[in-house]
Amino acid sequence: MMGRQTADQGALFYEFRLEDRVPEGHLLRKINGTIASAFAGLHQHLAPYYSATSRPSIDPELMIRMLIIGYCHGIRSERRLCEEVTLNLAYRWFLPARSERRRA
Repeated sequence: MMGRQTADQGALFYEFRLEDRVPEGHLLRKINGTIASAFAGLHQHLAPYYSATSRPSIDPELMIRMLIIGYCHGIRSERRLCEEVTLNLAYRWFLPARSERRRA
């Protein structure tokens, strides 16, 4: 029915947290807990090798984490891996966000 709704529509809007969508026992959660400390100083260690005047490079942590996903899930094609990362919420959770770094 068109027009003004008389019932409460609060159920249409909900809060979505990616953290809540990945099960506690998921393989990538276990891997993240193990490798998070290894990536702690990665950006500071590699900073001298990147130029500030050229195009921004691909985040090395992002690249390594994507390769781990591909290896663990048998995805051999990098193109297919990029497609899978856009579709799978657990893969998105595992990869670092641009503005913040998630640590286990």
